Amino acid sequence: MSWTRELFTRARDRLSGRPPRGDAGMTTSEYAMGTIAACAFAAALYQVITSDTVSTALESIIGKALNAQF
Repeated sequence: MSWTRELFTRARDRLSGRPPRGDAGMTTSEYAMGTIAACAFAAALYQVITSDTVSTALESIIGKALNAQF
């Protein structure tokens, strides 16, 4: 395809709201970065949940719930 036809096609697609051609999804590097970010978030969340402060608060909440009078 000539460069003028390609330019016209891209402009038409952009003005009509169509997604760009050839962009069907994430690339391998984007998947890798997403996976690394998810693992880092999971590790940070694990550190927070297993900290002494949060563990004590969770034990307190569970203890109060189990000792509640009905």
